[in-house]
Amino acid sequence: MTSALTDRFGGRRRPRIVLLLACVLALNTADTGVVGAIVQELRHSLDIGNTQVGVLTAAPAAIGAVATVPVGHLTDRVARVPLLAGSIVLWSLAMIVGGMAGSYEWLLVSRVALGAVTATAGPTVASLIGDLFPPEERAATWGRILAGELVGVGFGLIAGGNIAAFLSWRFAFWFVAVLGFVLAVLLWRMLPEPARGAQAAAGRGEELAQRQVDRSGVEADPRNVLDTDPERMPLLEAARYVLRIRTNVIIIVASAIGYFFFAGLRTFAMVFVMERYSISRAELSAFIPVIGLAALAGVLAGGRLADRLVAKGVVTARVGVPGAAFAVSALLFVPGLLTGEAVIALPLFTLAAAALAAANPPLDAVRLDVVHFRLWGRAEAIRTIVRMGAEAVAPVLFGWLSGALDGGRESATGLDRAFLLALLPLLLNGLLLVRARHGYPKDVASALESERRFADGRR
Repeated sequence: MTSALTDRFGGRRRPRIVLLLACVLALNTADTGVVGAIVQELRHSLDIGNTQVGVLTAAPAAIGAVATVPVGHLTDRVARVPLLAGSIVLWSLAMIVGGMAGSYEWLLVSRVALGAVTATAGPTVASLIGDLFPPEERAATWGRILAGELVGVGFGLIAGGNIAAFLSWRFAFWFVAVLGFVLAVLLWRMLPEPARGAQAAAGRGEELAQRQVDRSGVEADPRNVLDTDPERMPLLEAARYVLRIRTNVIIIVASAIGYFFFAGLRTFAMVFVMERYSISRAELSAFIPVIGLAALAGVLAGGRLADRLVAKGVVTARVGVPGAAFAVSALLFVPGLLTGEAVIALPLFTLAAAALAAANPPLDAVRLDVVHFRLWGRAEAIRTIVRMGAEAVAPVLFGWLSGALDGGRESATGLDRAFLLALLPLLLNGLLLVRARHGYPKDVASALESERRFADGRR
């Protein structure tokens, strides 16, 4: 059984690598899960409202969006594993300082410092996945690694809430910080640093996307075929190039919209459900693993389904699957938010979470499909700027709307209305990704033609 599982992941080191990278994403989202779990404690301890709580989760995302630009540039030029491990050490130190905060302002400053180092995860993880795993496994691999985001949120909600209830919200911050130090050591010792373009050099660059695009008779778009060595491209020129790729732009927007909703959800979902349905923290903590398992199943199924469909000749599956997933998620959230019965709402929320999670792995795989491998770090940095900008706006906007839509009371009714409004762009995501289906094959062909020209960094 162990051998079969190892083979399924593609080698004896693969499960370890997947687990380590998943833990990196889990650590990032565990922080926001902790904040979401201790909303009530923060309100009372620091005398703040929902808007101020939203700012606490928005600040790291906003600063991280800015810091992503130099980090993405570094990712394409320096060893990625030391960069990632070092950033996690700094992240843990910021969490310790946050747990020592004696005022809202102190805590906010620590969150700003936190954001400066969270920017490392996106570009480095994306670049490492592209070089460690062959193209035909990218969506499925992304699904396994993105599962870490969901596990992290669930862990943060459960551990943070319970630690805060028994000890203090400060201990919840310190507990996550200790886990960060442990992860940094494990990354340094156990995560291999792959060569740039390792999969293309191994002859694996065309095993999935190229084969299906060639069979479809799709030709590259001459405007998107590189005529300059991507390794030597200045940051501004690289940014202009990746933003010329139509599919990449659509994926950036769709991903930002999805994470916008997810950011608001993970910040206020727990307090919303407790206040709206009169559910205790203990009862909700018991149900969170159910939602987490459903979301985990969704994120794993989304990647595998997209890869299988592409392997069967459905070239556009990596944009079609997330488009359908976003639409289904929005349609499931609507009746759940409209009902006042927990026994109806919670199962609907569970299914909606699974659909929302299923969209991300194929979207992440698409970014690697349509961009030359020597631009992955900078391309991911640009996407991360937009995504983290959306994540920064979401908690503040949700918090403000919860008061504005309910006469300044910041109640569950206001949060309910805020979530309903946020479903509109989520639903539009489905339509947006339908448009991406037309340009995706040509953009894949363009990226692969660029890789042929500069396979080893020289024309």
